[in-house]
Amino acid sequence: MAMELKGKCALVTGGTKGIGRAIALKLADMGANVAINYFKSRDAAARTVKELEAKKVKAIAVRANVGNTEHIDKMFKVIGDSFGKLDIFINNAAAGTLKPVLAFNTDDWQKTMDINARALLLCAQKAANLMTNSKGGKIVSITSLGPTRYIPDYALVGAAKAAIETLTRYLAVELSSRNINVNAVAGGVIDTESLQMFPKYKEMIDYAKKFTPIRRVGQPEDIAPVVAFLCMDEAKWIQGQVIIVDGGYSLV
Repeated sequence: MAMELKGKCALVTGGTKGIGRAIALKLADMGANVAINYFKSRDAAARTVKELEAKKVKAIAVRANVGNTEHIDKMFKVIGDSFGKLDIFINNAAAGTLKPVLAFNTDDWQKTMDINARALLLCAQKAANLMTNSKGGKIVSITSLGPTRYIPDYALVGAAKAAIETLTRYLAVELSSRNINVNAVAGGVIDTESLQMFPKYKEMIDYAKKFTPIRRVGQPEDIAPVVAFLCMDEAKWIQGQVIIVDGGYSLV
């Protein structure tokens, strides 16, 4: 997959670390100019921009809380002013409350839905308006196994990810006339800083190693190539799908 995305312009939300950073670097390896979004990780954003620029592509960092409508508006204005277009939108930024079902409240629900599901809806609307060339564009969201499998303390985030997967299918149908492909990638147990926030992180890692046929947990670099493929012209016949990348974990 060398330079298949040369001349394309991409936005990766939550692109300073973990899966988002791995995706941004992979897209740059393939020739895409990349904007990474961040909110708190200013130093990590600066480091990632340097890594991207070292690959001889244009790279910028845009600070925005994707749970905030005004921030989203400003972010896409920066993208339009800097790139003049958008070919690829990666909906990766995520956050949420990790509690048992009976412990979270309506504020937990609203914040988690805003930064996950609502962010996809609003960002996809803005992205579609920048995907104005005749070749359309690509929208890929990062989800998880949470919508279909039980994960301790993950009920709220799992519900938000389920909403993302449903929106993926509706967006895929309604944006098809604009030649925009919309898909999602569901990762299994991926060892990232976000996973380390789980109260039972070590138990999750040990369990995943035991019950994943490949006998290891996933890394961000396991997800990035699949996302990159969905951004290629060769993947234009894939529409409205959730691609599971989990080393076989969901099979057993």
